[in-house]
Amino acid sequence: MLHGRVASFDEQRGDGEFVTDNGERFYFHCLDIADGSRSIRVGVRADAERAVGHRGRDDAVNVVAVSEPDVAHQ
Repeated sequence: MLHGRVASFDEQRGDGEFVTDNGERFYFHCLDIADGSRSIRVGVRADAERAVGHRGRDDAVNVVAVSEPDVAHQ
């Protein structure tokens, strides 16, 4: 399980970047948002799982928002 925050999210492209608490960065697609909403707020604290993506890199999947955005990262 990865713990961190949503660092960026582009609603038009439907993708974003998840950053763990220790600074690892992972790409994620809107289809990887666990609640099916296809959108998530930047800065929100979140948990995710690591999986090998279609380009062979590690991606964040099953991204779950766990708290409101941290105002320091908005």
